[in-house]
Amino acid sequence: MIMITKIELKKLGFGPSQSSDIIRKAKRLMVNKGFGYYDNRRLGCVPIEAVEEILGIHINLDDMECV
Repeated sequence: MIMITKIELKKLGFGPSQSSDIIRKAKRLMVNKGFGYYDNRRLGCVPIEAVEEILGIHINLDDMECV
């Protein structure tokens, strides 16, 4: 399972607050699916599949800009 953080989302072109919001929504999605582990304020990474489900697009990590 590939995990993603808000730092990688920023490298993909999302803004800082947008990246945090996506991670927050992905964590909520994972909790709703029964993964209580993600109900943690300090956890900052989520499965890339959860982010893809929220955004409705496939994320290719090879497209990340070098920052």
